[in-house]
Amino acid sequence: MNPAVKQITFLGVLLAVPVSSYFLVFQPQNDAIEAAERSIKERQTSLERLRAATAQSADLEKANTEMHEAISNLENRLPSGKDLDSVLSNVADIAAGEGLELQQFKKLTKVIQAGLATEQPLELKIRGNFDAFYRFLLRLEQLPRITRLTDMKLVRDDGADGVVSVTCTLSIYYQPETTTAAASTRDQGATR
Repeated sequence: MNPAVKQITFLGVLLAVPVSSYFLVFQPQNDAIEAAERSIKERQTSLERLRAATAQSADLEKANTEMHEAISNLENRLPSGKDLDSVLSNVADIAAGEGLELQQFKKLTKVIQAGLATEQPLELKIRGNFDAFYRFLLRLEQLPRITRLTDMKLVRDDGADGVVSVTCTLSIYYQPETTTAAASTRDQGATR
């Protein structure tokens, strides 16, 4: 064989080895590395979405717990139908304690459904010192029960200084007996 042909053949083989190794070894490895990197990026994106969903789930669970506590606190402030008379007695005691004359204290026949609670409106006619009436309102506001005062008409008594006659509607919210039983059943189920 001619030395020039040998050299050309050797040079051809020498060039063919790296070129063929690139296509046979390095190119498949590069493709595998790129595929692995794409897979890692997809998994990282998926993991970030899962972390966000988990954080949102924890936030929702916390908000749900807070809502249950708020509802429970409100339900605790609502007397049952049986306890309504004691709340009325408290209102009368507060008025008497402030030296007010409770001229009329009448349950109105219309009972209003207000969500889970029931609203019992009462018509009040009170006469007494304005400052005492103000203290009565402050003490009424501090009752542990939910109340609402509407339709207030305040008339000054011309005969006595500082004396007023007040007509108003006092609404007391309470839980009907069926709601009270359902709430206690629900609370027992939640603790299990």
